[in-house]
Amino acid sequence: MNVRVSNEADLSVQRYSLVLPPGWARIPIRTGSDAAIQRILDKSFEHVSRDAVATARRELQAKLSTLAAKAAERNGRDLYLPTERMHGFTVAASFVVGEVVFDLLDTADPAMVVAALVSEQASSEQIDVAGSPAARAESVHPGGSDAGAEFGARQVDYVIPVPGEVDRWLVATFSTVGQGEPTDALADLLVELFDAIMTTFRWRPA
Repeated sequence: MNVRVSNEADLSVQRYSLVLPPGWARIPIRTGSDAAIQRILDKSFEHVSRDAVATARRELQAKLSTLAAKAAERNGRDLYLPTERMHGFTVAASFVVGEVVFDLLDTADPAMVVAALVSEQASSEQIDVAGSPAARAESVHPGGSDAGAEFGARQVDYVIPVPGEVDRWLVATFSTVGQGEPTDALADLLVELFDAIMTTFRWRPA
């Protein structure tokens, strides 16, 4: 979706809730990210002495910190990712919930804005999220040296209007490389999982 992000640092968006599957965790980006990462590390290595896994712990901490920093660069407010293995292997997937403002909108009607977003991209569709019209788009980004990434990635974006606000939106962006191929069976399964998570999206009073 062609989204222009505003320069506002904080939109004071209403709170929301999601039901996460077992083995997934949330890292808040704006405050408390370091503490959340430490809790994930403690849980991941709770049955092993720190001395025995010191290197692995440092590597995971660096990875999580890097992901949180990248989410912050995209105006993210929350990062979600699996912290446990699935059937014995690491799941390469995550999603970021962030905030955006569209510039130069011709209408304040969320339904009309969603319709315009959907019309811009063939892989977009209008859906219902928490009782409001929202846009969902899916795309595949190639990997390789030209793309600056070893593997291609499958991406799914949800654009959701914030109730009672003019031109304020929440965007949930999911990404996975599957098992090294963004259109493989694992990627399909993880996209289905993300869509299932988004069916639990609800707004809460601030």
